[in-house]
Amino acid sequence: MPLLESPLLKDVDIDVVAYPHEAQPFTGPSKPGAEVLHRVSTKELCRLTRQLSALLHAGMPLVPALTALAEQLQSPTNAPSSSGNRPKRPLAAIVEDIRNDVNEGGSLAQALQRHPGLFSPLFVSMVSAGENSGALEEVLARVADILEKRVQLVDKVRAAIAYPVMMALVATGVVIFLLSYVVPGITRLFVEMNRQLPAPTRLLIALSDFTRAYLIVILGVLCAGAIGSAALYRSREGRTRMDRVILRLPLFGPLLFRLELARLTRTLGALMKSGLPVITAMEITQRVIQNSLIARAMGEIKDSVQTGSNVAEAVRTTGLFPPVVYHLIATGQMSGNIEDGLIEIAEIYDAEVQTTVRTLTTLLEPIILLAMGGVVAFIVLAILLPVFEINQAL
Repeated sequence: MPLLESPLLKDVDIDVVAYPHEAQPFTGPSKPGAEVLHRVSTKELCRLTRQLSALLHAGMPLVPALTALAEQLQSPTNAPSSSGNRPKRPLAAIVEDIRNDVNEGGSLAQALQRHPGLFSPLFVSMVSAGENSGALEEVLARVADILEKRVQLVDKVRAAIAYPVMMALVATGVVIFLLSYVVPGITRLFVEMNRQLPAPTRLLIALSDFTRAYLIVILGVLCAGAIGSAALYRSREGRTRMDRVILRLPLFGPLLFRLELARLTRTLGALMKSGLPVITAMEITQRVIQNSLIARAMGEIKDSVQTGSNVAEAVRTTGLFPPVVYHLIATGQMSGNIEDGLIEIAEIYDAEVQTTVRTLTTLLEPIILLAMGGVVAFIVLAILLPVFEINQAL
């Protein structure tokens, strides 16, 4: 069934959706100082994870490896404090806390879980599976791969969306400036002549008068709309409606859907490849997904599998996912290697996202430039037409 005709996009109740801050796989008190976690980027976390994997792969025990990472994370450019000790970077302090917890007898997964603002349920669960299977360094390398893929794809999508948005904002600002400050001074001369002005000039004057009279009101409405949209997105019902609208957007809707689908299949495949049971892997994947409609579909798949359906049939029943997804999953089930099938799906949609981003960037640039040129040409034409008429009259 096509995406935009799916019943999930028509009437959705997302009470069953588990959001990322709910239902952690481990329990335990969180470490203080969580307010510094927003200063740790995903790229830093990815680098830390890969370095820890390399140290463990080289044969270094876990506690010395964490100590080495904490020492490396000390910023050499920071000046010493009054006590003579160099101030710690946020991530270095967190790594030291994790090392101390592990040194006191806890597992790495339990130590990570005490910092939920930095380590997601996906991260913690994969580390736990790696510790249980004795392949922690391999699992950490896999987590680093997931983080790298996520950063790369999100950066490309943001770049594709940011470019037309910035161009549109600049164009809007230029037009408002022209209508508010430049056009009135020029057209005032035409009005004082008491001549019949051409239609484009009259329209330009009307737009200029409207902009000058209601500019503050327009800006206020835009700000109120932005604040209202943010508040609406915080509620579950509002989030459902906005997520549905996002998936229906021309050009960007299919792009964001592919991005979420790549995240879903890569996460689920990596969790299952790490040895987690399929139901547990689906629960964690459901919390990772950002779009509530896709998260609800993941919940339906999990419920169907719990009642005895196979994964491919459960995916097909939702009506949200393209046929290639459940066919590849079905092929993986028959070969007994569904994890690789899921990761292959993620690779397919990663490539599609990159291709779509390049296409959008290529198409939107000339379209926006043409639109800006058309607006400027209209303003110039509206100003020059009375001048030509005056010259002809003289």
